[in-house]
Amino acid sequence: MELAHSLLLNEEALAQITEAKRPVFIFEWLRFLDKVLVAANKTDVKEKQKKLVEQLTGLISSSPGPPTRKLLAKNLAALYSIGDTFTVFQTLDKCNDIIRSKDDTVAYLPTKSAAVACVGAFYEKMGRMLGSAFPETVNNLLKSLKSAESQGRSEILMSLQKVLSGLGGAAASSHRDIYKNARSLLTDRSMAVRCAVAKCLLELQNEAVFMWTAELENIATLCFKALENSNYGVRVAVSKLLGTVMATALMPKQATVMRQNVKRATFDEVLELMATGFLRGGSGFLKSGGEMLKVGGSVNREVRVGVTQAYVVFVTTLGGQWLERSFATFLSHVLDLVSHPRATQTHVEAVYSRRCVSFILRATVGSLLGEKAQIAAAKEICQAIGKQMKAVEAVVNDTSGENKSGAADIAASQHVMVCALQELGSLVQSLNATASPLIQEASIGLLEIVTSVLLHPSMAARLAAAWCLRCVAVALPFQLTPFLDRCAERLNNLKTSPEAVSGYSFAMAALLGGVHQCPLGIPHAKGKMVVSIAEDLLRTAAQNSRLSLQRTQAGWLLLGALMTLGPSVVRYHLPKMLLLWRNVFPRSLKELEAEKARGDSFTWQVTLEGRAGALCAMRSFVAHCPELLTEDVIRKLMTPIECAMTMMSHIPSVIKAHGAHLKASAAMVRLRLYDILLQPNSASGSGALEHDPSSIYLRIPAGEAVPGPLPLGVSVIDASVALFGVVFPHVSYKHRLVFLQMLDHFAECVKQAKGVRQQAVQLNIFTAVLSALKGLAENKSTLGPEEVRKSALTLVMGALDNPNPILRCAAGEALGRMAQVVGEATFIARMAQYSFDKLKSARDVVSRTGHSLALGCLHRYVGGIGSGQHLKTSVSILLALAQDGTSPEVQTWSLHSLALIVDSSGPMYRGYVEPTLSLVLTLLLTVPPSHTEVHQCLGRCLGAIITTVGPELQGNGATISTIRSSCLVGCAITQDHSDSLVQAAAISCLQQLHMFAPRHVNLSSLVPSLCVHLCSSHLLLRRAAVACLRQLAQREAAEVCEYAMSLAKNAGDKESSSANVNPFAPGVSSRSDIHCRHQGVNITETGLEGLLFGMLDRETDRKLCSDIHDTLGHMLSSLAVEKLSHWLMLCKDVLAASSDMSAATLLSSGKDEESEKKDEMDDDTMFTTLGEEDKSKPFVAPRWATRVFAADCLCRIINLCENADQAHFDLAMARSAKLRNPTNDLLVLHLSDLIRMAFMAATDHSNQLRMAGLQALEDIIKKFASVPEPEFPGHVILEQYQANVGAALRPAFSQDTPSDIIAKACQVCSTWIGSGVVSDLNDLRRVHNLLVSSLDKVQAGKGSSSQLYRESATTMEKLAVLKAWAEVYVVAMNIKKEAESKPKRAIKNTDDDDDDYGTIDELPPDSLITLVQPELPTLSRLWLAALKDYALLTLPAEFSSQLPPDGGAFYTPETIDTARLHYRNSWAPVLHAVALWLNSTGFTCSESTEAAAISGLQKRSTSVNLNQASGAVGSAKSLPEINKDRMHLILGVSIQFLCSPRPEEPIEHVTACLQALHTLLDSPYARIHIAEDQLIGVELLSVLHRLLLTWNPPSVQLLVTGVVQQIVRAAQDYLQEKRSTLNEDDMEKEACTVLGEGGDSGGLIPGKSLVFATMELLMFILVRHMPHLSTKVSDSPSHIATKTRLSEESARLVAATVTILSDLPSLCSPAGCMTVLPTILFLIARILKDTAIKSADNQVPPPVSAALQGIKSIVTLSMAKTEETQKQWTALIRSTLACILEYSQPEDSVPTPDEVSMLTAIALFLWSASSEIIGVQSLQNGCMNRFKNALNSCDPWVQAKCYQLLLSVFQHSNRALSTPYIHSLAPIVVEKLKAVERNRPASNVELLAVQEGVKVLETLVALGEEQNRVQLLALLVPTLISYLLDENSFASASSASKDLHEFALQNLMHIGPLYPHAFKTVMGAAPELKVRLETAVRASQASKAKAAARQPAPAIHSAPTIKLKTSFF
Repeated sequence: MELAHSLLLNEEALAQITEAKRPVFIFEWLRFLDKVLVAANKTDVKEKQKKLVEQLTGLISSSPGPPTRKLLAKNLAALYSIGDTFTVFQTLDKCNDIIRSKDDTVAYLPTKSAAVACVGAFYEKMGRMLGSAFPETVNNLLKSLKSAESQGRSEILMSLQKVLSGLGGAAASSHRDIYKNARSLLTDRSMAVRCAVAKCLLELQNEAVFMWTAELENIATLCFKALENSNYGVRVAVSKLLGTVMATALMPKQATVMRQNVKRATFDEVLELMATGFLRGGSGFLKSGGEMLKVGGSVNREVRVGVTQAYVVFVTTLGGQWLERSFATFLSHVLDLVSHPRATQTHVEAVYSRRCVSFILRATVGSLLGEKAQIAAAKEICQAIGKQMKAVEAVVNDTSGENKSGAADIAASQHVMVCALQELGSLVQSLNATASPLIQEASIGLLEIVTSVLLHPSMAARLAAAWCLRCVAVALPFQLTPFLDRCAERLNNLKTSPEAVSGYSFAMAALLGGVHQCPLGIPHAKGKMVVSIAEDLLRTAAQNSRLSLQRTQAGWLLLGALMTLGPSVVRYHLPKMLLLWRNVFPRSLKELEAEKARGDSFTWQVTLEGRAGALCAMRSFVAHCPELLTEDVIRKLMTPIECAMTMMSHIPSVIKAHGAHLKASAAMVRLRLYDILLQPNSASGSGALEHDPSSIYLRIPAGEAVPGPLPLGVSVIDASVALFGVVFPHVSYKHRLVFLQMLDHFAECVKQAKGVRQQAVQLNIFTAVLSALKGLAENKSTLGPEEVRKSALTLVMGALDNPNPILRCAAGEALGRMAQVVGEATFIARMAQYSFDKLKSARDVVSRTGHSLALGCLHRYVGGIGSGQHLKTSVSILLALAQDGTSPEVQTWSLHSLALIVDSSGPMYRGYVEPTLSLVLTLLLTVPPSHTEVHQCLGRCLGAIITTVGPELQGNGATISTIRSSCLVGCAITQDHSDSLVQAAAISCLQQLHMFAPRHVNLSSLVPSLCVHLCSSHLLLRRAAVACLRQLAQREAAEVCEYAMSLAKNAGDKESSSANVNPFAPGVSSRSDIHCRHQGVNITETGLEGLLFGMLDRETDRKLCSDIHDTLGHMLSSLAVEKLSHWLMLCKDVLAASSDMSAATLLSSGKDEESEKKDEMDDDTMFTTLGEEDKSKPFVAPRWATRVFAADCLCRIINLCENADQAHFDLAMARSAKLRNPTNDLLVLHLSDLIRMAFMAATDHSNQLRMAGLQALEDIIKKFASVPEPEFPGHVILEQYQANVGAALRPAFSQDTPSDIIAKACQVCSTWIGSGVVSDLNDLRRVHNLLVSSLDKVQAGKGSSSQLYRESATTMEKLAVLKAWAEVYVVAMNIKKEAESKPKRAIKNTDDDDDDYGTIDELPPDSLITLVQPELPTLSRLWLAALKDYALLTLPAEFSSQLPPDGGAFYTPETIDTARLHYRNSWAPVLHAVALWLNSTGFTCSESTEAAAISGLQKRSTSVNLNQASGAVGSAKSLPEINKDRMHLILGVSIQFLCSPRPEEPIEHVTACLQALHTLLDSPYARIHIAEDQLIGVELLSVLHRLLLTWNPPSVQLLVTGVVQQIVRAAQDYLQEKRSTLNEDDMEKEACTVLGEGGDSGGLIPGKSLVFATMELLMFILVRHMPHLSTKVSDSPSHIATKTRLSEESARLVAATVTILSDLPSLCSPAGCMTVLPTILFLIARILKDTAIKSADNQVPPPVSAALQGIKSIVTLSMAKTEETQKQWTALIRSTLACILEYSQPEDSVPTPDEVSMLTAIALFLWSASSEIIGVQSLQNGCMNRFKNALNSCDPWVQAKCYQLLLSVFQHSNRALSTPYIHSLAPIVVEKLKAVERNRPASNVELLAVQEGVKVLETLVALGEEQNRVQLLALLVPTLISYLLDENSFASASSASKDLHEFALQNLMHIGPLYPHAFKTVMGAAPELKVRLETAVRASQASKAKAAARQPAPAIHSAPTIKLKTSFF
């Protein structure tokens, strides 16, 4: 509202714009005002009030349109209620004057209506303030009501309704006047008026007692009349009135009862009145002749539907608690309706009445009652059925002949049965597993009662009973197999009763049809049982003519039902089926001809039924087993089908010969034939099961509760029409002329038929033509010859002017489809032109509507491009037609076409958007709201325009802004419309707008309006609102929730304020309909989320529920982490509502004293809750499906928290965060709630909920297992919940638990045991016992237990148990291994004494393994068997012939496909466990015991060995053979898996498989096995290499290197063994040297060489972590040469690879070594260079130490040095050293290399490869330089290390090597040490360097010859003495300096005695040295004596404090 900045209307701006735009401008101002007034400052408003009132009242007389006057009235009323009320009476008088005016012209009508609207609004807003003026106002309105036309009448009535609602009881004096005037209008010809009257009377009955006392009958009769010929809107309004009045009559509101002494109606009277409407309709007197013709004396359908809705309103108004109490009476009443002869005069009417009654039951029992109350209701229904059945049996058994009424009773009882059984079935199905008490309580006898109905004389009742059984079985799958068995048994026993054959076969068929809804299925053998029964029935059909019809039908019905079990079952019976099909039909044409002459009418009937049945089974086969339809099978099926086609042409003559009663059977054959040719079938509509028994086993179309096939006649026509469309495109071109003849024939038929029949024939023909055209279009085919086109065109064009609107629609569609199929521009142009001309000239409604639709369809099917040139003309014509205000019909059709055009033209329409929009707005502002169809089409146009403009709507240009604001205004108007369809259109328009221009859609007003719609009684609106919320929540969940909450707050305020004005209003509103309480009171403190959770309990529509799930999902994803407590509370509230909380406890209001005072008042207290009491509580406890969803939400919340912040899983962090900021909400603080929720879910009745609960429990254990308890170190927080977890798991292992839950529970068990949480052995034992018990089950073998489910369910359960045990065993072995590797600590690890308890209740590390140990013999056997099964099942399809014919240890051949999945889930842990077990037993366990045990286990004498024919006896194998098989099995499974693990495989499988291999190769046996046959190793390595290409995680790579190392070690050991045996045999040395890869030549063959394969794999890892190692990578342009420090994981990986690399040469022969060494040495040297980087703490990184270790092992390799390779070897060693020297050159580039590591490497070469290096001057100089650099280094650590390394070089045994170094480096050492005197060490490291240097000098002294010793000592002794301190300086010296003094003194004392002669000589030469030494010795002794006095034992401190980390020498 850019132009109206203030409250006042900007009149200047208004004057400037064109006339056409003014209404929009005014409307926008009123919208602005509506928003602003509420928020405006009161003084502001009062200042401008006068002017505002002027402007607004001025608008009244400017003839405003409907939306404008509504807003105008609202604003005026709001203005007075906010500002001063002085002038309100003046304004009121003005309005009254306008209403009184005698001007009745059309032009004055809007002004009158505006005045009427204002009066209504005033009274609604201000109520009793205007009380004095009200009698006059009412009289005024009533007077003008008499003279007004329909539009005015409905306006006046709506205004009266508002007056009444505003005044409440104060208007009592006028109640009767209003009632008298209004009631006659209930039967007004205008539907809008009827709606308005109904709403007005509904308001009136709140206060007018006479309406539900004296006038009750009259009201009822009026309502019934009003329902005649009504539309949907009227039915909704009238049924609401009727239902509410009846409810009030039964239970009046307390307040009114107190005021007047009222006689209340009894329950029976009320029901009697309602029943009259249902059975007799609107009149007791005769109807007019025309109506008699139409309805044939039965009740008008609209009335019956309306009364049905009224019943629902009646019950809903009285509420769930009332229904619970009065259910028995209500049920019997409702069932009586359908047994009344008036309700079942014809079959069609009976079906209709049944649907009505079913609707009443479903809508009340289904949504108002909680689960407990529903169970009680089901009991009541059971009793009702039982009672009926007893009566029927009495009639059937009564042979005395008094049966006349009996037959009628049975006919009536069948309908009662159908309704009762369908409701019972639906109830049980919705209760699902919660319904188990119904079945288990013997007193109810549900099953007995339902099965007894299977013998009912009527087919409809038998089918309903069968359907009910199917519902029970689907809800409680454990009943499915017993039911089938029971029916089969009864069928066999009662073969001679036609009803039994029919009834029990129905039941079996229904049960088989339900199997697909039970994931666990039924045992495979049941299929065989069904086939044998069916065959038997078909075989014996001919034996007894009384039964032949039933047996034939039953046999084929069962075979058809069998097909629904799918290919895995049917595959086995297909040959037999093909045979049966072939035998039903004659083999040849000759037989067919001969057949015509034979037989009587009965045999023909049986034959036809048999053929129909066979075709039906065939259709079921094609539908459910498409995989089995091979070319061959199709060929075999075609024979009977062709035969049936030919037979159809003979049928008429047969019917002529044998009578018309064969028509039905013949039609059935025809229907079946069409169905099978058609394939896709649907069965919906107002049908009934008895129309087509086969629908009892077919899949139900989505969204239907009970299948309802249409009557046979209708179905055949539908099928033929559809089939015509499918077949026509496939007819060859020359045969299309047949189509021409058919079209002519069609035209002829139409001419001959008369009246109603003519229209029906025409419709059928049109539908056929349409479906043919559709088929052609879909197959991109053409129409055929020109004549065909002409003929079709005449047919279509003729119908465009047909008075029947449906035909016109069909013709329009057909025209569009034809244009699409012909696809020629000229043809399209001709069509369009024809319609243009017609529309320009025609004046009649029919042709204008027909041709405007034709234009829309042309554009729709030809598309924007094809029809672009006609766009302008089409649009202009349609826009003109849409303005024709005289005919809403023309407006509707033209707007509909316009919407089609806008949709199909897309961007091409952009030029016409503005004119179209302005037309749409004008119409929205002027068309009366009663023309809802026009408004619906306007909404559709608006949506299409928004889509066309699309993302442009975000723009800011002037035109776009105008378009956008127009769209928003349009949405606002449609949002305010009273029709639900229009509102739904508005919502979807806003949704589109929000998608394209989210900033411009005002959520603060949209969200609250959507929330109000969520409680609408219209499904359409609820759907639209949820769909819109779903989209909003995706982007702006937080805002959506916030605005929804604001609604809750406002509602609270409104409630209290309105309560002051009128104490009765809120009671009324909360009363009128529970779903639509006070606007918005539906939202409580749980917010929108709570409301949506509540909706899940009430809604049954699938799409709606899935949208609610999505919306909640989006909200959860964006809000759950921030508002954790809120969401957890939501889930908890839903989960806590266990099924024993019935609705009653929830609804009881807090008025106890009152209910004690007066019993009958109890009924009323429900509605007197004026305040908040009953609003905050849901009226039904959450149902099981909602609870399952809540449990899933719980798991999602846990995952969201995991991705959000680690603090959610760390108690200490969480607590500190909470202290810092109390609003911080972290998951770990809610752990007890999480456990409680998971526990509640896991122990529920409902299986789905148990499943979800166990899943949640597992998630919680996994996420929280390692979270420590900060208050008790060494403990985890889950420990306190051990009992809860145990208790949650225990019920899942009970006897009757389904397999899928046991499987899940096993998984949770193993997670729990393996999590390490359980610290108490007893607790552990409890959970462990659960697994032990289930292990006994596994051992029980295949056929032992009585089976309820499919065999693969048993497979799933057994494998889950084995997998759980395997996981526990793996954990146990890991704990044991860790315990063994840790040193035994006697001392407790805690420092403080008071932490004593820390270790008391910890489990001893081997406790877990001791629990598993006893089961190991059994387990290992079962594990191996499972692995063998898995290995067989993973074989490719072409080896399927090799699978054992009778299945494996845990699967049967029939369920192989489903079993595969279960094996796929569980093999990995089993493999790991088997490897661990084999490793721990060292392959010493024989399998003879096992084989015997397994053969016992399988109840057959074959062992399940892999490589044996299944007949051979298996126990004769020797241990080596058995072990070989085991190795092959494990390696085979691993290699097969690792070859190509599917990307969706869990990483746990990959790691488990690798760990298994690693473990396996730990054992000596496996090592020998893999080393003996080198190809296995090579294969394994190449598979591992391949795995690395696809799996990145470092954990996988580390495991892979581990396995590679194992393989290499195995090969090393094996080679070592071989070599030593050769040496022992003392053969020639030569032979020995050739051992190893490479032989003499040194060549390695890829694919066969282990070394080559290993190098390939290792190279891959190295290059991945250090890309620059590969020249290919480093030279590629994309490579950026950055050298980063390796991460910790990468460093470990590189170290591991280097270690393996350096092991490789030992696998080669000398020649082979020469081949691989250059590469290996190059890599090691490069890695050393890249990883040896100086670090602050002088740590040696793992790769460096590995490289140094590698250099050492390679350089000391003995076998490489043979004569042939000597030269090469020397060159290699020299060049490697040269490399390292070059790498250790200090470069300018950072990072600085680690000199110590480099020096170490150099020293290794000098030390180990001296012979190759001596005398190479360049190398020698290089080495010396490195040492010199190091000695001169400023880092004392480097110096110290350098001294240590020098020491080793100087000491080398080969003097030729050491001498040059001594000569070159010793002088430097001496110099360095001499310098220390001036610069004493300040730190320990510096001290260490000096000490190491002194050691070198000492060594040199020791090495020197005797004659040189004096000179050498002369260097050493003075240096040492110079380190001594005198007494004065000693005291003040640093600790390092003191230590040096001590060290020098010690050494001198040590040297003296060693070389006494030389020492004396030196000392003698220098007397000052002697003095210093003696002083020092004396001081030392003195201090020692002192110390000795103080403490007994002297500590000698001489060892250097820091040692080298790794000793390489």
